[in-house]
Amino acid sequence: MKILFQGDSITDAGRDHRNYHDMGRGYPKYASELIKENHPDCDFEFINFGISGNRTSQLFDRLYKDCIEFQPDVVSVLIGINDIWHRHDFGSKILTTDKQIETNYRAILERLKNETNAKIVMIAPYVLDHPSKDYLREDLKTVRPIVRALAEEFADVFIPLDDLFEEAVKCQPEPLYYSDDGVHPNENGSRFIGECYAKAVEPLLAK
Repeated sequence: MKILFQGDSITDAGRDHRNYHDMGRGYPKYASELIKENHPDCDFEFINFGISGNRTSQLFDRLYKDCIEFQPDVVSVLIGINDIWHRHDFGSKILTTDKQIETNYRAILERLKNETNAKIVMIAPYVLDHPSKDYLREDLKTVRPIVRALAEEFADVFIPLDDLFEEAVKCQPEPLYYSDDGVHPNENGSRFIGECYAKAVEPLLAK
């Protein structure tokens, strides 16, 4: 079974771009380890094509060569936070509207549906509580329902990572337990996402 991880820096997580089988240090590493552990008799190929800094438009542009061409059995998508972030930072201030995010994301999902037989796993973008990221949390309030509506329409599995983090952080000793900057997960955060992923896709692997 071929499982392909797609997204931005949260998925990329320092992977070796010369080797798409390198899972990096992020959640694909922990998810793939757990999946293999839970299914020792299955033959898995794990592929990571996350690219740091990517927005929805950039993912669409590279979707064929970095996904469709590989014809995965399962493809997961975690994208969107950079569309929001680049409205405010990174010099150029790329003003991707909510409507443009929806259009781009829908185009990605339609191509996955029409050009592959892959089961689609959508992972909700999130921002953890951090004083420097309050503006991102505000913008995400209008993007969250867009992603959820698209998941209802296209996803075989939806992982509400924003809600899962919100509950999980209540049980941790300090607010930066999962991320040092509110966006990029540390080891604790990556492990948590990996565990959520492995649990969520289990019904797809059991078939």
